[in-house]
Order: sequence, then structure tokens, then C-alpha cells
Amino acid sequence: MAKKKQGETDETEVGAEEGKKKTLPKPALIGAAVALLAAIGGGAYFMMNKAPSETAAKVEVKKIGSIDLPDMTINLAGSSTQERQQFLKLKLSLEVADPKLVQEITPMLPRVQDTFQVFMRELRPSDLEGSAGLYRLKEELMRRVNVAVYPNKVDAVNFKEILVQ
Repeated sequence: MAKKKQGETDETEVGAEEGKKKTLPKPALIGAAVALLAAIGGGAYFMMNKAPSETAAKVEVKKIGSIDLPDMTINLAGSSTQERQQFLKLKLSLEVADPKLVQEITPMLPRVQDTFQVFMRELRPSDLEGSAGLYRLKEELMRRVNVAVYPNKVDAVNFKEILVQ
């Protein structure tokens, strides 16, 4: 057997040292887990049951106006190779910030419908595919309705129903 120099260890001694793990006693682990759960539970309780702040109490509910447009069925533009015609059926509502604007915009609805019909008649079914297509349609309708009802302003065009057939 060879002599060991100072600082060297035998491989069997290294393996024995690695096999020994330092662990905490079980009561200490259980106590730490209970303390952690109590802290999380207490924090959640205080977050859920805190008193409403003054700013939350002063929030006013804004009244908005809504104008329902008549149902529209539009014949979509298709290619010359397409065998059957496709249609778009829409139910829309216009949202305005002030309910008083409803009376001012209502007489302008025929102009709004005409603007929508002329624009949507040129749409292809591929223009309406996916959420991006519907978002672009909504933005374009919003732009056109605001041009038609100027100087009044519509805040949103809402789809109540949309069907491409």
C-alpha cells in the first residue's frame, strides 16, 4: 500500500463522505412549512379584506349611449372563378360617450348605413379571416362612421353578430 501525502484522500473515503448528507430534523421542516403557509394565508386575508380607498369611493359610473343599427346583409365581392356568391350578415351597435349624442346621431343613420354598405360590398371573404381581419374591419367602420357623423363622434363600433356564409 502506498503512503498518502498530506491533503490526499483515498477514493473510498471520498465516496463515504459524499453518501452522508446533512439534513434538518423533521420538526424544523414542519415548523418552517407551517410558518410559510401562515404568512401566505395572512397576506392573502389582508389583501382581500382591506378597506376601499377614498379614490375607489369617488369613482363615478359614466353613462354611455348605444345606437343599434338595423341588420345588414352584404353581398361580398368574389373572384370570377367562384361558383357561388358569399354573404356577410352583421348586427352592429355604435357606442357614444354621451347619451345626448344618440338623438343627434340617429337622424344620420341612413348616411352611416350607406357608407358601410359601399365599403363592405368591396370586401372579399379573405379580408374577414381571423381576428386580425375582424379588427381591421372594425377600425375601418369606426373611421367611416366618424366621417359620416362629423362633428359628433362615435367611440366604438361593436359587433353584436357577424356571419360569413
